[in-house]
Amino acid sequence: MPTLQFTDANGLRFAYFEEGEGPLVLLLHGFPDTAHTWDAVRPALAAAGYRAVSPFLRGYHPTAIPGDGKYDAETLGRDTLALIEALGEERAIVVGHDWGAVAAYAAAAIAPERVSVLVTVAVPHGASLRPTPRLLWGVRHFFRLKTAGAPAFLRANDFAYIDALVHRWSPAWQVPPGETSAVKEALAHPGSAEAAIGYYRAIPLRPPPCLARRTTVPSAVFSGENDGILGLADYERARRCYTGRHEIVHMPGGHFLHREHPARFIAELLRVIADLLPT
Repeated sequence: MPTLQFTDANGLRFAYFEEGEGPLVLLLHGFPDTAHTWDAVRPALAAAGYRAVSPFLRGYHPTAIPGDGKYDAETLGRDTLALIEALGEERAIVVGHDWGAVAAYAAAAIAPERVSVLVTVAVPHGASLRPTPRLLWGVRHFFRLKTAGAPAFLRANDFAYIDALVHRWSPAWQVPPGETSAVKEALAHPGSAEAAIGYYRAIPLRPPPCLARRTTVPSAVFSGENDGILGLADYERARRCYTGRHEIVHMPGGHFLHREHPARFIAELLRVIADLLPT
């Protein structure tokens, strides 16, 4: 593992891992996860000639917990843009999974000139989503994590709910022992579970403006064949939300397809970045 590093961005102290030299690739994790979700991807990007950086998102230990309690999409997007600047770059290839995808979409909407390539994993463009019964059932954790007792519920029985969510969202995955240890350790720190839940409590009734805009940045989105929440049709429907080059990469795996099939994911990720990166 590379040495943990820290930088200040958007008024917050962020922790991150970094490997390699070259064009910056910012790797953003989701829930329930940490920067360690990219431990297989980051060195592969470095070996391919990129500077791969995976931060812990706001509130996820050892990144600081924001004193203002802000976890909305625009704030996440501005975190992303501020991290690019804090790392000494003007632009970056931004790769986001789950909440990291939300942050990536927001950053590309707020300042498209700062995002050279947008890659999202397991989350289609927010402007395309409609509250169907199937989708509402798939995201029922949204409602559970908004309740007053959510922090205690999340911590109960060694964060058993995290394991339940991973199995629900990636039903075909034989989850390796210890796969969720890093996120459990991060969320066990005081205030971190509340911070992770804060992302869900910040979800508005309607998509915020930064997620309602069409994406102009060259982009690709990864869809898992065994995703327990969304299907390929959800990603096809979202094509109208992109004005530039856009590709759907449909591959084996569920919600955590980059962890379930890392070799396939890495090969496809390197391909789409090379195809979409402006010359």
